[in-house]
Amino acid sequence: MGFFTLSLDVMGGDFGPSVIVPAALQALAMHPNLKLLLVGDPDIICPILSRSENSDLLTRLTVIPTKLVISSEEKPSKAIRVSRGTSMRVALELIKLKKAQGCISAGNTGALMGLSKLILKSLKGIERPALTAVLPNQRCGKTVILDLGANITCDSSMLVQFAIMGSVFAEQIVGVNNPRVALLNIGEEEMKGLHNIHQASMKLRNIPCIRYIGYLEANELLMGKADVLVCDGFIGNITLKTMEGVIKVFLSLLKGNRGNYITSAWLIHKWIQIGIKKFFIGDRLNQLNPNKYNGACLVGLRDIVVKSHGSATQDAFVSAIEQAVQAVKRKVPDRIATRLISILSEL
Repeated sequence: MGFFTLSLDVMGGDFGPSVIVPAALQALAMHPNLKLLLVGDPDIICPILSRSENSDLLTRLTVIPTKLVISSEEKPSKAIRVSRGTSMRVALELIKLKKAQGCISAGNTGALMGLSKLILKSLKGIERPALTAVLPNQRCGKTVILDLGANITCDSSMLVQFAIMGSVFAEQIVGVNNPRVALLNIGEEEMKGLHNIHQASMKLRNIPCIRYIGYLEANELLMGKADVLVCDGFIGNITLKTMEGVIKVFLSLLKGNRGNYITSAWLIHKWIQIGIKKFFIGDRLNQLNPNKYNGACLVGLRDIVVKSHGSATQDAFVSAIEQAVQAVKRKVPDRIATRLISILSEL
């Protein structure tokens, strides 16, 4: 494809321009056909850009000035009411104005969700968009999980919609043909779990083009048993953050004082004893780094919006940009809309 453009909410997140601007330059170096619109305070952004040694990258970058910011502590309802002229809203409006094909923000999640629905609208047949992420699994593959916090409570119809969107996402972004779809539950038995999960399970079994395999427990999330895992946003957010915390602790325990991985005979012996030595050798250990999987795509919108973790590092924010790049190239919203029309007409 030719050139395509993404807008970045540079002022969002814990670190703002100090992380997002260098990440933008790194992403431009990775994608020669990418252009970026940096939305934020030029008095902060421009000095950082002036330190770049690659002037060619700057030709594919434009600063869109605005000094207003939505605070991460602001309640979404209030944030939306006073959002005019903020970096987040302007970044989204650039999509509506056809000046960008996608947006990435590390800002207030609730505000981003509300503004995205207000400005960009949901696809026909979708009640509410869902935050979607791709996680590594034990089989050296990837698992799509949704929702991760956009919708605290979900009825069975919403869970079914998530399953449909997750299937398309797994096909287009992960490259899985006929992805296996599961519902996250407290057990694999049919009688376990909440009523809305039971209803969603019954509905999914009657959709021929969805490869539904039943329930999956949280301890099996990284085992690779499913390609798409569906849950409500409350459960999904807690699951994801618990997993991220455990992985960060585990990785820190494997590092010495200078950042080198511990290789003592005692630790190697323990690895062998618990059967994980082979899994955590070389690149497989690096696969667990949460920075590689930063970025949750807000699927179900007519356009592409990616939510980055608020405390994302430069590499992590690059991963969020990369997810938006792939979603644009694969035309994910259009493909979800086509699948929805096909499935909903049969229900």
